[in-house]
Amino acid sequence: MEKKSFCGWTRWVHLYLSMFSFAALFFFAFTGITLNHPSWTENRQKVETLKGNVDPGWIAGTDTASVEKSRILEYVRDQHKVRGNLTEFRISESECTVAFDGPGYTAYGMIDRTTGTYELVASSAGLIAAMNDLHKGSYTGIKWNAIIDITAAFLIVVSLTGFIMIFFMTKKRTKGLWVAGLGAVTFIMLCLLFV
Repeated sequence: MEKKSFCGWTRWVHLYLSMFSFAALFFFAFTGITLNHPSWTENRQKVETLKGNVDPGWIAGTDTASVEKSRILEYVRDQHKVRGNLTEFRISESECTVAFDGPGYTAYGMIDRTTGTYELVASSAGLIAAMNDLHKGSYTGIKWNAIIDITAAFLIVVSLTGFIMIFFMTKKRTKGLWVAGLGAVTFIMLCLLFV
């Protein structure tokens, strides 16, 4: 590949990949700041108690196999708009324990196997907390984790193509490489300082 066409290709990839991934990069940069300042989201948690009854036939019986887990979950989600992934469903002789977790959200509680009555405590921590959980990949599942990986790959390519472009700027190359080297050494020293 000729030097001129490689330079053009590098610039094209850098420009359009930067523009394509702008919103994702901005999101991760912004939530990096909000994660660093947890006090900004303190005391914003909304807690509510969700009560109801499931059909006693769904939880009757002496063995755990008699519990109709999917019907119970569907019912609770429909009745109370419970969101998040199911992270726990334990069955004992007298009760079932359930927990749902999602970005900025938790709901947990118990179902009495004798009567079918249940009580869940649902906590919603607000938009910033939900975005922070998305940033960390907490309770998000495999699809969102793939988005994090793809965004990170885009950022690597954008960084590398930006760095490569300095080699085609003859008047600014030396200064640019010195600044890049100084930045790299500074960052490594900061990392070692806090490890």
